[in-house]
Amino acid sequence: MFSREFIFQVFALLISVIIVHSAYVAVIRPKASADMRMERERIEAGSDEEAVRSIPVLIKDYEQESCFILLFWALAIMTYKFRLASAEHGMLDEDLLHVGEGMRILPEDTLDLSRKVQSLPKGQQEMLVPRVLVAGLSRFRATRNVQDVSTTVRGLCEGEAERLDSELAMVRYIAWAIPSIGFIGTVRGIGQALGRAHMAVEGDITEVTQSLGVAFNSTLIALFISIVLMFIVHQLQLMQERYVMDAERYGDERLVSSLHVES
Repeated sequence: MFSREFIFQVFALLISVIIVHSAYVAVIRPKASADMRMERERIEAGSDEEAVRSIPVLIKDYEQESCFILLFWALAIMTYKFRLASAEHGMLDEDLLHVGEGMRILPEDTLDLSRKVQSLPKGQQEMLVPRVLVAGLSRFRATRNVQDVSTTVRGLCEGEAERLDSELAMVRYIAWAIPSIGFIGTVRGIGQALGRAHMAVEGDITEVTQSLGVAFNSTLIALFISIVLMFIVHQLQLMQERYVMDAERYGDERLVSSLHVES
């Protein structure tokens, strides 16, 4: 069966395509066509006013549309991950073991404590902090060795960090794909401009300048989107790394430091 996150990503992509394409068809491309028509009439009238490129003209092409679709898709994925990370971070404020200060946890106590943690709702049981506690308690019950518990806690947190990093692969791919699509637009625009070079020789440079506009606008928008997206990616990664380190510290302070083996 597909995971909940995979289903969310598929629906997020479909919704991004629908919303962005609808905006382009209904608003952006008609407005860009009107602005370009006004600019052409201004040039034909011999006006000396400096041309002002409107935002619809900058983003009207298919490459920019694709970049915005990928941007909103990535933002939806990262919003989902931000919510998960926020919920994980909230578990750090919970006293799941209810072990008072100065109290010791013996191997005989681990089964009851594990049941307390496992009585949490299923969604919370799958979070990192409860898994760290259950794994540590199980290890202590089996080996009666505090160092083994510390190693188990550290290993589980390291594995979680690797999992989170691997799950960001799709977002990183999107962040790489966006400027690549911009460069595709650059190549397409330059190719069109070269194909219309004979018109410039005859004195009509309108079509050539429009083609060059496709080339430069697509790269400009793609690079700008990529810069914004990479900033958000790094913020998400920082938040995830922090809660993993905090979870390891939680395990050391709330569990490992309270373990005791009778001589």
